[in-house]
Amino acid sequence: MAQLTPAQVAADTGSTVVDVREPDEVATGAIAGSTAIPLGQLAARVGELDPTAPVITVCQSGRRSQQAAEALAAAGLRVSNMAGGMNAWRDAGLPTA
Repeated sequence: MAQLTPAQVAADTGSTVVDVREPDEVATGAIAGSTAIPLGQLAARVGELDPTAPVITVCQSGRRSQQAAEALAAAGLRVSNMAGGMNAWRDAGLPTA
């Protein structure tokens, strides 16, 4: 499973970014254009994702998003994980929505 840096995610315009944090975490700032699906709802909502588009999973530190990436890969999606999560995104000075 590919581990992407925040800079790689920021430069990627062809993938769907799925933020698996809880709503209160997402409210503190998210990647513009990302889709928020809490990890606990992912299995029930996987059908909302375009199966032909690559997916990048994101959470706060990278642990939950790794679990999400593994689940989505098992469901047949092409998926990568953003290493370090939103902590790394903010550390890189990238903007949040």
